[in-house]
Amino acid sequence: MIRIAVCDDQEIVCENVRKMILHEEEDRYEVDLFRSGKELLEAGRKYDILFLDIDMPGMDGIMTAKEIRKTDKQVEIIYITNYGGYAGYAFGVHAFGYLLKPVKEKEIKRQLKEALEYMQKENQKPVVDLLTKEGRIRIPAEEIYYFEYTFRMLEVHTKEGVYYQQAKISECLEKMRPYGFAMPHKSFVVNLDQVRGIKGYEITMMDGSVLPLSQKKGKAFREELNQFLAGRL
Repeated sequence: MIRIAVCDDQEIVCENVRKMILHEEEDRYEVDLFRSGKELLEAGRKYDILFLDIDMPGMDGIMTAKEIRKTDKQVEIIYITNYGGYAGYAFGVHAFGYLLKPVKEKEIKRQLKEALEYMQKENQKPVVDLLTKEGRIRIPAEEIYYFEYTFRMLEVHTKEGVYYQQAKISECLEKMRPYGFAMPHKSFVVNLDQVRGIKGYEITMMDGSVLPLSQKKGKAFREELNQFLAGRL
């Protein structure tokens, strides 16, 4: 069952959107309605998809989305509004879609189809289990930038922050190589998909970090990177 929330200060809009979502698909979706961003946040529920009005009194849709994103990076936000001028703000909260009122069922169904296809692809991405000092975490391999071995500890640098592991760098390489990771230096294992470029003996990562490339491992690492990139074409 796909969990969906509709948040709009106009009751008739909420009801109409729910009817369009459930039309001929009652068994597929579970839809909750909210009349304000405050009410949605106070409910504290997790949703797969959120249809969110922008122009609401008090806490508008942009503010509401920013609060949601502090704890939920996965929910797909689809804005519905009377005004086209808000489109730029929607990108700031990683909105999936943008619909103008009056919303038509055809557009609702199209956005749902696209959101579900995107969610399916996201769920198929390789996920790595890591036992860290903070506890066991499951993280998509693509969200890991690199591992650094320092003071007998592995620092795991990810899009969400840094985690710490009690593990050997050799064990890390063996585990992560199938996910497209390689070792450019005795103290580092990096995600080849997150390499922005190499200049001399320095590797620049997508997060801006600059890592060392040892002379001993330089040739082999460059070859691995080239083979990896060739396989992505």
